[in-house]
Amino acid sequence: MIDLIVSQGRVADRAPRMIEGAARTAQALQHRYGFGIHAIGRPQPHASDDWRDSLPQARDTLLGLRDAIDRSLRTQPLTVLLSNTCSASLASLPLVAQTHPDAVVLWIDAHGDFNTPDTTASGYLGGMVLAGACGLWDSGHGAGLQPGQVVLVGARDIDAPEQALLTQAGVRILPPAQVTPQAVLAAIGNAPVWVHIDWDVLEPGHLPADYVVPNGLYPAQIRALFEAIPAAQLRGIELAEFNASLDETVNAAALDVILGIVAPVFDRLVRR
Repeated sequence: MIDLIVSQGRVADRAPRMIEGAARTAQALQHRYGFGIHAIGRPQPHASDDWRDSLPQARDTLLGLRDAIDRSLRTQPLTVLLSNTCSASLASLPLVAQTHPDAVVLWIDAHGDFNTPDTTASGYLGGMVLAGACGLWDSGHGAGLQPGQVVLVGARDIDAPEQALLTQAGVRILPPAQVTPQAVLAAIGNAPVWVHIDWDVLEPGHLPADYVVPNGLYPAQIRALFEAIPAAQLRGIELAEFNASLDETVNAAALDVILGIVAPVFDRLVRR
């Protein structure tokens, strides 16, 4: 059995219920599959601040996540990180690069998250995560991920300076219309696979995320990817940016969507 690693400290949260969304996702998975929960960090209020402020504030949470992910990578059959924001991946991706240097990272997200301090227009830490893990800027939490082993899946909201960095670095992009199991299997080959999902990759209306970006993926498309990726290649899953609603009907429907998408992975895991 596995423990679910849950980010519960503020990691650049700009919306009020991202921490709650991560906790609710963990609770839903625990209820269905009996997994343990390992919560990291203490909740703090959201804020629209700059990465120069949010990064040091997130330090203790990121270090705690790194320790938990390191133990999971060494001892568990699958590492699962439930994140309030994509910024939590500053803790995970350098470890993935270190532990599985040949791994392909499927970054399933509406955004590229490949800005740097020199290119970001918003100052949002979450928009700089992949670039930091790939060593384009120093987050203080490590790097080592090779850009050529990153595949952006469903990305469609990328600004011009970020696109230039992605092109120069050799990051592959599969826009929504090209996201099929066949395309993803061709991209990963026989390599180990690490999957990150930011729920804003979905077509709006399926669940509340921090950002709303039209023309996205549908739940069945992502579920089909999990059905196709061989279990022996899958090393970890990150689920990020479910902004829990004040409406419990909305939350219940959103969690049904999440559980349905990841069911092919966890059903197989429990049957082992």
